[in-house]
Amino acid sequence: MAPSFDWWGKDTHRGTPVVVKMENPNWSMVELEGPSEDDFLIAGDSPASRTREKARGKNAKQLTWVLLLKAHKAAGCLTSIGSAMVDLAAAVRRRVASGRTDADDADNDVSVGGRVKENPTVKTRFYSCIKVFLWLSVLLLGFEIAAFFKGWHFDTPKLHLDYLWASQWGFKGVFGWIYAQWVLIRVGYLAPPLQFLANACIILFIIQSLDRLILCLGCFWIRFKKIQPVLKPGDLDLESAEKGYFPMVLVQIPMCNEKEVYQQSIAAICNLDWPRTKLLIQVLDDSDDPTTQLLIQEEVHKWQQEGANIVYRHRIIRDGYKAGNLKSAMNCSYVKDYEFVAIFDADFQPTPDFLKRTVPHFKDNEELGLVQARWSFVNKDENLLTRLQNVNLAFHFEVEQQVNSVFLNFFGFNGTAGVWRIKALEDAGGWLERTTVEDMDIAVRAHLHGWKFIFLNDVECQCELPESYEAYRKQQHRWHSGPMQLFRLCLPAIIRSKISIWKKFNLIFLFFLLRKLILPFYSFTLFCIILPMTMFVPEAELPAWVVCYIPATMSFLNILPAPKSFPFIVPYLLFENTMSVTKFNAMISGLFQLGSAYEWVVTKKSGRSSEGDLLSLVEREQKHQRGASAPDLEEMKEELEKQEKKASLRKKHNRIYTKELALAFLLLTASARSLLSAQGIHFYFLLFQGISFLLVGLDLIGEQIG
Repeated sequence: MAPSFDWWGKDTHRGTPVVVKMENPNWSMVELEGPSEDDFLIAGDSPASRTREKARGKNAKQLTWVLLLKAHKAAGCLTSIGSAMVDLAAAVRRRVASGRTDADDADNDVSVGGRVKENPTVKTRFYSCIKVFLWLSVLLLGFEIAAFFKGWHFDTPKLHLDYLWASQWGFKGVFGWIYAQWVLIRVGYLAPPLQFLANACIILFIIQSLDRLILCLGCFWIRFKKIQPVLKPGDLDLESAEKGYFPMVLVQIPMCNEKEVYQQSIAAICNLDWPRTKLLIQVLDDSDDPTTQLLIQEEVHKWQQEGANIVYRHRIIRDGYKAGNLKSAMNCSYVKDYEFVAIFDADFQPTPDFLKRTVPHFKDNEELGLVQARWSFVNKDENLLTRLQNVNLAFHFEVEQQVNSVFLNFFGFNGTAGVWRIKALEDAGGWLERTTVEDMDIAVRAHLHGWKFIFLNDVECQCELPESYEAYRKQQHRWHSGPMQLFRLCLPAIIRSKISIWKKFNLIFLFFLLRKLILPFYSFTLFCIILPMTMFVPEAELPAWVVCYIPATMSFLNILPAPKSFPFIVPYLLFENTMSVTKFNAMISGLFQLGSAYEWVVTKKSGRSSEGDLLSLVEREQKHQRGASAPDLEEMKEELEKQEKKASLRKKHNRIYTKELALAFLLLTASARSLLSAQGIHFYFLLFQGISFLLVGLDLIGEQIG
């Protein structure tokens, strides 16, 4: 609604000032003076005409300033877009000039536990297959373009075979004869198997989509009925004189060379609100860096002086990754005095009331083996990569874990931020080093022995997400190769177990096959191989609802638990398809026991979760330094500075990922071919998916190092 005449004010001589605040930070605030009465007076005018002219002039000036504001805003947006494009071009130029690829960094990965690294021949086999598809698509694209300009193109994917048979000898020249033979080959030999594979993937896609839909309906039902685990009131604890349930609890913090985050995790756990006589903290340090070991020992010594019941353990023989570390700690003689064990990774910071909100669920519930808390992320808004990870993990906790907990009393242990009944661990056979997913392994074995699990969606434990694509890629490789290793090892035990047929079906088909094997298989095969191939073999078709509508619906459902991420729904869909390459490769490695299935690379931490505690840590360090004995912090800091200087000389850089780049060019080539067939939805999907692969292949999505 336009402002009334009184908006300017009648009793003022110069008018009411108008303050305009520009949204773009490049523009400052401007104060405009409203027009005075004299501005509208014209000799010989009547009062009524002067009023009309005054209103008309006022409206014209208002419109002028509104248009100017819009122009300023548009100019600011264009400036921002222009600078972003310049930065993007500079980053691409640096990547290409440096020539660093993911293959160059293979020898620098640190595997904890001493297992054999992946064979380079095996690692390049998958990339070679992608290159074959790429060069074949480029060859076919040139072939089709030449045929198109000769007029041998049909507007629809369906070829008129009668016309083709009648005209194949009418083509002039060798090229015409070759093209006719190519069309006959693809109609008779290539299209049928490609269409069969496409139909099979579509069926798997529909089944997996129905599984997601059922999970979302289950989550809706939980919210609608307000279903959640209820704590039972505890009696008065005679030793602590507090009302509640206070059994003996062991807390374990496994870590390895994580000097960025060890301080805040130890501090947070030492501040847990629990009777000190009933709490023991084990810092399980597998670091092979002497300086990091000394720093962690000093931190433990500080808290021991404050009265915390905390011990430091370091293994000489560091076999078995995290599982070996936890297994070694559970073999200590004093563990028999404790009833429960809480596990926190090095970057996790539980709230002081964490144990009070989790341990009481075990009271009078002898069948309960695990209480799992939800993760929250301190750096979820750091960059596009962390935002997309937050969408995935929000769905995992809010929907998958919660629904499986309520309706099945079983879900995969997340490896941290959980409390186990020690009897359940022992009954399941303890920690085993046979896979890289020891958390899922112990959860499956405990479930086969009849133990039940509870997930607490309202109890959160703060941690951080990988900020670089390299770290995220390696993490996802481990998370998707390990379950396939475990499936091969656990299948006989699942079949022989005494659990119900329904629980066996859930474990084999839903938990392992559908969500761990079928999902990465069809995502990669359908959208990265079959779809671009159907552009060159148009007799095999993928319907528009498979390419667009169902994926969009599934992305919408996945993003519901993180409503603030709705602006990223399209990047999320594209990025999930992009990550299917890594997940598919990992799944194949785990299923067939290839070399990369045994890789364990510690996820790089940035230490961002400690920024809020820096002042308190500095004060605590100063207080303890006055009476500290050994080791000498100054010497350790000097040694740490020397190591950091050496590390800066071999500073990590962003690199080019060859498989993702090859698939980017494959999809972009297929999108160019789809233009010849005028397939709108397929063209846009292939184009944007190809651009997504290109950005990821050039490492432009996460942390930018150099």
